[in-house]
Amino acid sequence: MAVILGIDPGSQKTGFGIIECVHGRCTYVTSGVIRLPPGALPERLRVIADSVTQLVNDHCPSELAIEQVFMAKSAGSALKLGQARGAAIVPCVTSGMAVGEYSARQIKQSVVGTGAADKRQVQHMVMTLLGLPAAPQEDAADALAAALCHAHTRSSLVSLAGATAVRRRRLR
Repeated sequence: MAVILGIDPGSQKTGFGIIECVHGRCTYVTSGVIRLPPGALPERLRVIADSVTQLVNDHCPSELAIEQVFMAKSAGSALKLGQARGAAIVPCVTSGMAVGEYSARQIKQSVVGTGAADKRQVQHMVMTLLGLPAAPQEDAADALAAALCHAHTRSSLVSLAGATAVRRRRLR
């Protein structure tokens, strides 16, 4: 069993989503958005770190899936996004969690089937894949999509490792 925390980092709001995966079947645990206060960036980073620490303490995830930094509107925006990612990653690594990092395109491809999917498509597929009664908020859906991408990638790697082990035994 794996409990996967997905995070969609941001310097104004950070989405989170937690899923539990058992034998390739993923179920929804919780999701939401950490709304950050206006003001200085260091204070907002503290809120991210404290909130993620609380999620880790409450739900004991074993793995983290987080979106990589992309060059957004400006270098300054990318730097702030990178700092928000760092604030979210540190509490997870401190608790011993494995970290998987994925591009937005990889996440969309894994969940929707195309790396060019829009936010509504991601919300719809997350809702469908997890059997949710309604679409989660955009940032929470993105975080759940990251967690699902990690679960799919993890499952594929385990399958490949098993197939390689079987082939090695046959060759001997």
